[in-house]
Amino acid sequence: MVQFFAVHLFVESAWARPYSWAWNNISDLGNAHCALQPDPEPRYVCSPEHAAMNASFIALGTLLVIGTVLTGVLWRRGSASAVTRFLLAGAGVGFVLAGLAPADVHENQHVLGALLIMGTGNIGLLLAGARLANDVPAPLRRMSSSLGIIALTAFGLFLSRHYLGLGMGGMERVAAFPLLAWALVVGGRGLFHQKSRTPDTAPEMRTARAPHGI
Repeated sequence: MVQFFAVHLFVESAWARPYSWAWNNISDLGNAHCALQPDPEPRYVCSPEHAAMNASFIALGTLLVIGTVLTGVLWRRGSASAVTRFLLAGAGVGFVLAGLAPADVHENQHVLGALLIMGTGNIGLLLAGARLANDVPAPLRRMSSSLGIIALTAFGLFLSRHYLGLGMGGMERVAAFPLLAWALVVGGRGLFHQKSRTPDTAPEMRTARAPHGI
């Protein structure tokens, strides 16, 4: 996740015309050609370092899918949890698709990627609040559902072009960034949980071996 924001800042800094978080789409950073883009709002797009942004999309999506697969310890058992994780992994696939299909080259595929990120991914985020394991702190579970509600509401506003003063790009970020922030926090929790479990296994192993040493 950190690499995505670092590359985002690097790529936007290369723009001759200032890039705006309020009036430019995130996808504008990955556009392969310089041109006036009329939809959903008119703006001129020219991203010299678009290749770096698209590589970042692909890396982010790949890591999100891998993280969803490897964090089984954080989830309750059952088909509902499997569906939730599948939806979250779908967001990762969406980022990969967005990176492989820039909006000005393969628009339909790119739009599909965006729908996977802000549609299925945010639905998964909403459901995650109820499907994270009981030993995950309650504030984190509540935060998951709250972020899902915020992101899905923002996605609906973005699609209907109601930006509430945030601009097109601003509302898109409210729809897309909660999932990334959540993944960073939950991923960190997963790493901490795994490390905290490691020392506990040592006494068990010593106890199991003791009879053989007598």
